[in-house]
Amino acid sequence: QVQLVESGGGLAQPGGSLRLSCAASRSGPSFVAMDWYRQAPGKQREMVASINSSGRTTYADSVKGRFTISRDNAKNTVYLQMSSLKAEDTAVYYCHAVSIQPPSDYWGQGTQVIVSS
Repeated sequence: QVQLVESGGGLAQPGGSLRLSCAASRSGPSFVAMDWYRQAPGKQREMVASINSSGRTTYADSVKGRFTISRDNAKNTVYLQMSSLKAEDTAVYYCHAVSIQPPSDYWGQGTQVIVSS
């Protein structure tokens, strides 16, 4: 069973930066897409950023220009560089990946990001 393991969450000040990482626990399927979602208290989970196997990226409007998603296909790892953090970025961030062979999707356990002074 492939597991996604996230790291890099924590506490940051407004205007600060954090970098999240998400790696597959072992060699497994190639992921056609790897994404970051987040869920703030009392809110629905929302997609933050996505990157496909060709490197095409998509961002939520709320993070455009501040967050950058990237991936290392050889390592089945995805990163989220978060800059100019705001209090409203506080949430649990989840890694998500989609494979075609086999057709499945996977979720990480989540990593907490708190932006506060």
